[in-house]
Amino acid sequence: MQTNLFSGDEPSGEAIKHSIDNAQLLEYPQIVDPSEATQMFERLIAEIPWRQERLKIAGKLRDIPRLQCWMGDSASEYGYSGVRLAPCPWHETVKKIHDRVADLSASTFNCVLINYYRNGQDSVAWHADDETELGDTPVIASVSLGAERIFELKQKHQTPAKKYKLLLRHGSLLIMSGTMQQHWLHQLPKDEGLLEARINLTFRNIVGK
Repeated sequence: MQTNLFSGDEPSGEAIKHSIDNAQLLEYPQIVDPSEATQMFERLIAEIPWRQERLKIAGKLRDIPRLQCWMGDSASEYGYSGVRLAPCPWHETVKKIHDRVADLSASTFNCVLINYYRNGQDSVAWHADDETELGDTPVIASVSLGAERIFELKQKHQTPAKKYKLLLRHGSLLIMSGTMQQHWLHQLPKDEGLLEARINLTFRNIVGK
């Protein structure tokens, strides 16, 4: 069964605590007002040095279905799925978002993975942010700008696996913490009818950097 965690919820500036087994999930439906969020969204699209990364799948190099930028402190190199990412310096707008997120989450972040989903054809497959350099119980703070998209979660080690879905809104913040990355996978599936773009900033902390 797939549960919609937003059933009955209306957008507000208050934090919503979502009940997820073996994990902590906190959502702020709006951390900046819509007009400011739109200004940030447009500036990031225009000014971020976007890259088209490639992954080896079934022995062939394939473009991932989104654009990306890895950004952060100079020592915050990061790797996933065989890709090593050297950070770009902090962009002024990203640093402003970082400071707001760090304050709300009471956490330290030295880097951010920024994803640009150009339309509903762009996506990210099931995964967990469980790389060694993030530590055992990382705090992952995810900010959404632009088109609303469905975010899905499912249990890693249970059969049948519980599944949940959330609507990620323009200007919202989702904080995943505790043992979320140990016990849960997440994805942003394709949305075939969507023409609008979305940017997602996932702030994290490289341990020991």
